[in-house]
Amino acid sequence: MKLFNREPALWLGLVAITVKLVAAFGVDVTANQQAVINAVAAALVGLILAMVAGDAIGAAVLGFAQAALALAVGFGLDWSAEQQAVVLAAAAAVVAMWDRTQITAPAPAPAPSGIAVSRPTAV
Repeated sequence: MKLFNREPALWLGLVAITVKLVAAFGVDVTANQQAVINAVAAALVGLILAMVAGDAIGAAVLGFAQAALALAVGFGLDWSAEQQAVVLAAAAAVVAMWDRTQITAPAPAPAPSGIAVSRPTAV
């Protein structure tokens, strides 16, 4: 993983030029599709960097999901805007559920009212 956290811009540049080379030598890829491929690559590198750093992974996962959906639509996936929104909402719900397990509250939860809480006494 040290390759990715040292030079992410270099890797993104390599992806961009590779896509252009492939398009130049016979693979029918439109300019819009090239842009979406590069966006997905950027989102993937962001996800990898977030995983390496161990921070803000949820946002990176959602960004990658959005980019991947855009790529699928760019290559012919025939989903309505409503269908795309539902899939992204489901992805956000899954990420939120995962994030919830990763966060610790800075203070303990208050005791429900009407229930006596015993406190240790000094001896």
